[in-house]
Formats: sequence, C-alpha cells, structure tokens
Amino acid sequence: MALVDDYINKLEIQGLKKHIFTTEQGLPLICYVVEASSPEIKSNVMLYGHLDKQPYGEGWDTSPTDPVIKGDLMYGRGSSDDGYSSFTCMLAVKAGQMQQVPMPRICLVLETEEESGSPSLIPLLLQAKEATGVPDFLFCMDSGCIDYEQLWMTSSLRGVAAVDFEVKVGKAGYHSGEVGGIVPETFRIVR
Repeated sequence: MALVDDYINKLEIQGLKKHIFTTEQGLPLICYVVEASSPEIKSNVMLYGHLDKQPYGEGWDTSPTDPVIKGDLMYGRGSSDDGYSSFTCMLAVKAGQMQQVPMPRICLVLETEEESGSPSLIPLLLQAKEATGVPDFLFCMDSGCIDYEQLWMTSSLRGVAAVDFEVKVGKAGYHSGEVGGIVPETFRIVR
C-alpha cells in the first residue's frame, strides 16, 4: 500500500483525494478520487483493482511478495496478479490532465483481500458510498489475456449469486400417491 501511495502521490494529480475504509475483521479499502474536470461533466467512473498478492500463509514454498531464484528461473508468485491496476489507472488520469482532456469523476477503488474471497468488500463499499458515489461506468482491472501482443478486453465477468430461499406448497407432508399432480412439485417451482 505504501509503494502504491508513494507512486500515485509523485504523479501530482490535480484534485486527488485519498480515502481509507476499514472493518474490524478485514483489511482496508482505499479510494483515490479525482473530481470531474468541469461541473458540466456528470459521469462517475469507478475503476476496480486490488493490492493484495497471492495468498500468504502455510503451504507455499515461495513468498507472494519476495522474488526467489531457483536454478535459472525467478519466481515471483504475486508479481503479475493485478499489480498494474493502480499504476495504469492513475497514469491514465495524469495523462488526461496533462493533455487538458475533459474528464469525468474518477474513483479508483483498491481492495486488499481479493485472494481470500473478499469477505469485507460489500461492507467496505457501503462505508465508502459517499466517496465512490454511484458509478455510471465500472471498469474491473482484474481480468486475463491470451497473449501480450495485443490489448484484451473482458466485456463481462462471471459472478456468483448466493441466495437462500424456501418454497412451501403445503402445511404438512403429503404422500405422492395421494396428492401427485394436485400439489405442485417444489423442485419444478424452483426451476
């Protein structure tokens, strides 16, 4: 976090504000906000990235943050996973400002627990809603590419929706031989 913050501050981006949000059980969420270049521009762009690296803990033979040389190879387990997002996003903002391009409000959101499933992300985003605002556009800076010869874009990301629900069709248990066809099948209702 200190490395990223130091780099972003050295860019001297006009109007940059940093907000840090934490929960008792989780790691922080950092928001870098740059207001729109003029009041007429109403768009709010959220850029998402994460600062964490491949998981810390038992069971790994290399560090997620310290490179290790084994034979002729160097291993840097956390070196490629989304490490670019904070740098490229803020460089793009700086380049836009240097060229005096009209720019929307930009909010770079960096979380710090993505590799462990982000259990605090929703509570942190709720805490940060004044800083983030309601985004008109969201760019997730954490996707894959097939090669390094061209720019790749992911137009949608798969997600998981976890829902607990209950379907009731009667007040007691019924034998299928007695009520089959009369009482609807709960599995069919779910489908």
